[in-house]
Amino acid sequence: MQESHESEQRRDDLEEYAVVLDYLPTGKSFSVRSEPIVQLIGETRFTLLEAVPKNPEIKVEERIYIGKGDRDKIALIKSRLTYSSLTEGAKNELPRAIAKIIKSNEKKFVDFFNTASPLNIRIHSLELLPGIGKKHLLAILDAREDKPFESFEDMSKRVSLLQDPIKLLTDRVLEELKGSSRFYILTRPPAQPRPY
Repeated sequence: MQESHESEQRRDDLEEYAVVLDYLPTGKSFSVRSEPIVQLIGETRFTLLEAVPKNPEIKVEERIYIGKGDRDKIALIKSRLTYSSLTEGAKNELPRAIAKIIKSNEKKFVDFFNTASPLNIRIHSLELLPGIGKKHLLAILDAREDKPFESFEDMSKRVSLLQDPIKLLTDRVLEELKGSSRFYILTRPPAQPRPY
């Protein structure tokens, strides 16, 4: 029973689609083999990945299929990455890619605001979003109790203190990807470096 739950959990963590952060036609400069690589961020759990493309027609910001089925642009997913192992180009592209993913999955992230709950007796998961303190938290909870939020625009209208929800979520995802967080509410915990 334990094993099937773990394999189910792993399946849930698999990304189907990703956004291209960087494309290196000759690979990394310090790499022994000169093979093209692409750095990606998954759409479901913001997983950072490195892959080998099938052809050079890959563009930064492009959304591509990386699931288990027949992939038209990716030959092989090489590994999960940590934030520090991203190229500078990928790091620069990351905030835009995260915001794009959040905007294109608006319902999922609005539902996050509608269903977020306390993590323990001291802290609510919404308080982990940069800029959300007790005052903001109470305003969000009161507004969603009256009626669940329908969109980011609805949220901004009904909670006057709330900054741009997309920016709040993007900043939180970046913080989690950098591995400096105690709680991971929007991403998978970062990949652990492999011992030599």
